[in-house]
Amino acid sequence: MKIKKPLFWDNYNLVSLSLIPLSFIVIFFNFIKTLSFKKNFKIKTICVGNIYLGGTGKTPLALKINDILKYKFKTVFIKKNYPDQIDEQNILSKYGKLICLKFRDIALKIAQRKKYQLAILDDGLQDKSLNYDISIACFNSSDLIGNGLIIPAGPLREKVSSILNYDIVFLNGEKNKSKFEKKLKQLNPKLKIFRARYTPKNLKSFKFKDNFLMFSGIGNPAEFKKTLNKYNFNIKKEIIFPDHYKYKNSDIMEIKKTARRNKLKIITSEKDYCRLSNSQKKNIQYLTIELKIEKENEFKNFLLKNL
Repeated sequence: MKIKKPLFWDNYNLVSLSLIPLSFIVIFFNFIKTLSFKKNFKIKTICVGNIYLGGTGKTPLALKINDILKYKFKTVFIKKNYPDQIDEQNILSKYGKLICLKFRDIALKIAQRKKYQLAILDDGLQDKSLNYDISIACFNSSDLIGNGLIIPAGPLREKVSSILNYDIVFLNGEKNKSKFEKKLKQLNPKLKIFRARYTPKNLKSFKFKDNFLMFSGIGNPAEFKKTLNKYNFNIKKEIIFPDHYKYKNSDIMEIKKTARRNKLKIITSEKDYCRLSNSQKKNIQYLTIELKIEKENEFKNFLLKNL
């Protein structure tokens, strides 16, 4: 979904409050989904999703889980085929096997037929027709639940109380949110909560004496910039596009023109880079990141115990 987060999603105000009646429509359809027949599969399943609309680190966590478990299981990524999410599809297929179809249940049946042992679903918590062995909800530690309201009044895809239905929560990002963890534990005492931070993998590719122009069209560009600042990138200019934005040649030409005029190198995220054509990629560098999980062994043991 191509969105640029509205500012009123962060706090209560007249705009968000006026949209609450429309949120009840989403709440109603969410309830209808819970009544659907639940499908079970022989293949083991881990679903990595979110209830906050936007960048919460789902794809990096799916990749990390694959790294942790690919020596134990024959793994495959499952992703619903959204035409505007080719970037995430490309990244998943770069690091593992991917089945990307319109319907997740058909993708899972194909995975079973191909003798995969573990399917890692990137997104899918709102697909209430499927039973998962392990369900994981991701939050960005800076945004958490925003104003706490359901779309369009707020950024939530479903109520916070839905956390009762999930096994694990990940808080991805730099901030420590102990109070939020306590709130989640009150809602679901059995919930396992883990923290993770974004860590660059290709720092040696950059010269830190350079000044940079950063551009991005991802769910949480602010978190991307925080990571760049943490690792001493000197960001002089930034250009932000909506999530999953499809770059036009004119966009890239303007970015490169601005960089030349200000004597800046260009940096973007790996997801953005995957949406560029070969000609557009020239003179553009990207940062490859992975999630560094606190208590990773504890997380791995939980996965193995529940699969």
